[in-house]
Amino acid sequence: MGTVLYITAHPFEEDKSHAIAAGKEFVQAYRQTHPLDEVIHLDLFKAWIPLLDADVFNGWEKLKQGTPFEALNGDEQSKIGRINELVDQFVAADKYVFVSPTWNYSYPPVMKAYLDSICIAGKTFSYLPDIGRVGLLGDKKAIHIQASGSVLSPGSNTLAENWEMGHRHLKVIMEFVGISELAGIFIEGMAEYPDQALQIKEKAIRRAREAAQVF
Repeated sequence: MGTVLYITAHPFEEDKSHAIAAGKEFVQAYRQTHPLDEVIHLDLFKAWIPLLDADVFNGWEKLKQGTPFEALNGDEQSKIGRINELVDQFVAADKYVFVSPTWNYSYPPVMKAYLDSICIAGKTFSYLPDIGRVGLLGDKKAIHIQASGSVLSPGSNTLAENWEMGHRHLKVIMEFVGISELAGIFIEGMAEYPDQALQIKEKAIRRAREAAQVF
């Protein structure tokens, strides 16, 4: 029995989002083929994801100097406490499904804020003498379902591919915490090839269902 953390970063549901539509199909197929696993949905647009701001950094510095958590001010406690909840939830999961659109060649800002909250020394990575940074989640795997109006995916051999920062940044972060396996399902070209939009969506949904069976 395992736990899948299904992380979505889109303000709309499947009727307005190809990424969410494929993500829901992925989850449905996964539950059918992995009935004993638990799937936890974290909707980043509905959850509270604190930004790394002065309260967080000041609170962390106080904790480092030995100040008890209870002695932090209210904003420091609430923000750091929430970040601790998010990273602990991430660490407890066995697999990760990220779903996002492409906005200005990257993902929505809330996804970056979330990734910042799970990159915590001692929980997802460590620095060791003579070795350097070591990711602590090496026994886990992830998949990213990303939609874009134009073709941006790795291997597409287009100029825009070099501009794409969402999947590439997510891959860096996953490797940073020790997760070397990040698969990708790219739903792309709907704006570039509007006459093929329906076929592109249907193909992506088929790929999502197939990927879920072996994830």
